[in-house]
This record gives sequence, structure tokens and C-alpha cells, in this order.
Amino acid sequence: MLPILAIAAWSGTGKTTLLKQLIPLLKEQGVRPGLIKHTHHDMDVDIPGKDSYELRKAGADQVLVASQQRWALMTETPDNEAIDFNFLISRMDARSLDLILVEGFKDEPIPRIVLCRDRSEEEIKILLDEHVIAVASDRSFDVSVPLLNLNDPPQIANFIVQWLKDRS
Repeated sequence: MLPILAIAAWSGTGKTTLLKQLIPLLKEQGVRPGLIKHTHHDMDVDIPGKDSYELRKAGADQVLVASQQRWALMTETPDNEAIDFNFLISRMDARSLDLILVEGFKDEPIPRIVLCRDRSEEEIKILLDEHVIAVASDRSFDVSVPLLNLNDPPQIANFIVQWLKDRS
């Protein structure tokens, strides 16, 4: 199974910003990352007026759109009460990836780096559990895992690469 690493934090901390910086840095070091992003919002990746959108809205439970450059599968899940994280992981193509990065899903029992910006130490401790492998922050405080500089994406990327090497 592919290694899975979550980037977890309170909303507005900069998870997406950091991931946008980390992904190219990881790729430069030969790591092929995939990403699963959790959102609490109703979202639509398709564009109204496009054939795929119209066919899905006509009632297709799944629509797969493919070109030579990429493909995307949209699946309607109105009856699901909760997101099945393991099912989502199983949809990733292990042949083309070295790592699955996860944004959010802080309740899943997977390794994670917790981000801390503008929060008290007590608020961050709520996110600390046995699955946290590091904390990335813009300030210093006492934690039992490595403390990384949130404003130093190359340091965080190097930590992730070393974490991957230690796992193999």
C-alpha cells in the first residue's frame, strides 16, 4: 500500500498554500505525489453547459471524462452519510504514485503533519495524537515530535522525503 501522509490544521492555517509549495519540491526530489482533499462545501468539478455536466445532471451516477492529457471520474453520492476514506484511497493509481498526500481528514488514523499558525499551544494540543509525526509552525513551542518551520517548505519537503526513506 502507498504511504499516506495528511496535512492537518484548523481552517485558514494555510494547508493548501503549503501543499502548492510542497508538491513541486517533492517532485524535484523524485517523489510522485497524489492528493486527496477534503472539503466541507458542496462542490462541483464539472462546468454547467458542458456535455459531461449535462449528462450527469440527466441522471448518470458516474461520468468519466477522458482525453489524452487526463481523465476525471465524477460519482454522485447523495445517499452516503459519510465519506469512505479507504474507498477514496483505493481509487488512487498506485502504479503512478509514491505517496498520497491528504489535505484534511484529521480524524483518520493516518500519519500527519499538523500545521500551527496563530493558535495557542492548547488549541494545537487538541490535534496532537499518536498519528502526528511532526508539527510545522511559525513559532516555537514544546512538542514531542519534530518541530518544523512552517515558512520553510524545503525543510518540510526534506522531512517528508526522509520519512518516506525511513518507511522503506
